[in-house]
Amino acid sequence: MKFMPRAALLAAVTFCAGAIADAAPLETSSSQDAVVQALNTQNSKLVPAPQATVAAAPHSGEIVQPLPAADEDQDFATLSAAVAAQDAHALPDSELHCLAVGVYFEAKGEPLAGQLAVAEVILNRTTSGRFPRTVCSVLTQRGQFSFVRGGRVPTPPANAQWRKALAVAQVAQKELWESPAADALYFHARYVSPGWKRARVGTIGNHVFYR
Repeated sequence: MKFMPRAALLAAVTFCAGAIADAAPLETSSSQDAVVQALNTQNSKLVPAPQATVAAAPHSGEIVQPLPAADEDQDFATLSAAVAAQDAHALPDSELHCLAVGVYFEAKGEPLAGQLAVAEVILNRTTSGRFPRTVCSVLTQRGQFSFVRGGRVPTPPANAQWRKALAVAQVAQKELWESPAADALYFHARYVSPGWKRARVGTIGNHVFYR
């Protein structure tokens, strides 16, 4: 009778011990899962969200609009302003150089309108069909301009009057200002009377202009 209770007691103790042993890993596993979950939650709060980035457009893809020509597209209030806007220190090509030489030696002491009119006569001759087709050839045509000797265009001095003549030649070549003698083909000084029977355009400064 005493054996059975002791055996039952021993079985009960063994059962309880096994239950406790089985429960320990479960409790430990649950605790570890809770810790991992807490760490994950904390880390998710500490990691910032990625910022959206906008890639800059490459410079090679930019479209650059050409700048308009400063002289040809510009309107001037006066002839003096048009002349002042030119680059009188630029190295001219042969045609512009010859045109400026003609203005200098024929009209360097004239007002700007008179200098422009002389330039217009030279340019008009190149398109008239009655004279050579280039400015330099118009100047060197025999018997036309007294400052040309032996078919050679003289070299003007590098002074203020030359720079002004060069600027006037640029204005005429670019057609930046309309001359009062725009369609003239001939001119002479007022102190001479060649007796020409040509249509007179007008008088500007010390020159009389004709078609």
